[in-house]
Amino acid sequence: MFERPGNGTRAVLASLDFGEAGYAESLEELKQLAASAGVTTAATVEGRRVRPDPALFAGSGKVEEIARIVAATGSGLVIFNHDLFPAQERNLERRLDCRVVDRTSLILDIFAQRARSHEGKMQVELAQLEHLATRLVRGWTHLERQKGGIGLRGPGEAQLETDRRLLAKRVKVLRDKLTRLKSQRDVQRRARSRAELLSVSLVGYTNAGKSTLFNRMTRADVYAADQLFATLDTTTRRMYSANGSAIVLSDTVGFIRHLPHTLIAAFRATFEETVRADLLLHVVDASSAMREVQITEVNKVLAEIGADRIPQVLVFNKIDLAGFAPRFERDECGRIARVWISAGSGTGLESVRLALEEHVAATISDGARRSPVAA
Repeated sequence: MFERPGNGTRAVLASLDFGEAGYAESLEELKQLAASAGVTTAATVEGRRVRPDPALFAGSGKVEEIARIVAATGSGLVIFNHDLFPAQERNLERRLDCRVVDRTSLILDIFAQRARSHEGKMQVELAQLEHLATRLVRGWTHLERQKGGIGLRGPGEAQLETDRRLLAKRVKVLRDKLTRLKSQRDVQRRARSRAELLSVSLVGYTNAGKSTLFNRMTRADVYAADQLFATLDTTTRRMYSANGSAIVLSDTVGFIRHLPHTLIAAFRATFEETVRADLLLHVVDASSAMREVQITEVNKVLAEIGADRIPQVLVFNKIDLAGFAPRFERDECGRIARVWISAGSGTGLESVRLALEEHVAATISDGARRSPVAA
């Protein structure tokens, strides 16, 4: 049976252009993802194809080119800027004689490094197990520790079958634990609802500056860094508007193009803070040339988790890098719809606070209309 080769932190990046829009930006994003994972990029191999090769994803000639570069650079890892089928991954590893991972596996690895809370670690592990379940090739002997003693393996049962059974058992344990944590959060959320606290979630593309804005607004000390997926664990703090109304502000995980579905499913409990919010502050990196594409990608994920109908305020951040002036714009209904700020310097934050205060006032007004005092 095929044994997967070892891993390494020196990698060759492979990216194929199939004629889709945003290819250059996607490749640059792959380089940032690799750096965020602690990988040193030894070389980047590019190519053009009409469609993926069924067996190797890249053509045999391109795979031979990658193999030569792997040997020349002493790399122990090849990272593809695409999602690979399990068979393609195994075929490539046989031909390249090194570990091969796809874009989804790379993102999952970053999440595994970044998770800090107990719940976050369980969510990442669940996503990894569900993704890797289709790639079981004698890679799970470490699960022997969870067998519980003699008697688990059936007569004549193959190692692969045992590994799959162990994996399924672990997935069930994780799901049960996450369900219990979800129930606890539901109780906390109902308590906030009874107290009539406005719930606001920060959403946006990864590295847009959500955590920096969160720290500015709440005077918290959430970890913020210029890297992809610096924040994984949802953090919630209470803040107050100018008129004294309490607001619950939540900092959430960033989104990215082709965010793995296994990750969205595993983090669904975390995303509930977003799904149940009264208002979304959609933070955008104003200095990015791909900001409009990033806005679209975030909205796609919001639709997937059922948060696309929640009111949004677009917060264009990093205006100091983009050369924009601080300002805000209203929509046709007179509500603040877009603001331009720099969370790093604090410029323009008064516009964000004004948008929150107006939303609080509108929510209170709507509540009064729905529940008139009896004469």
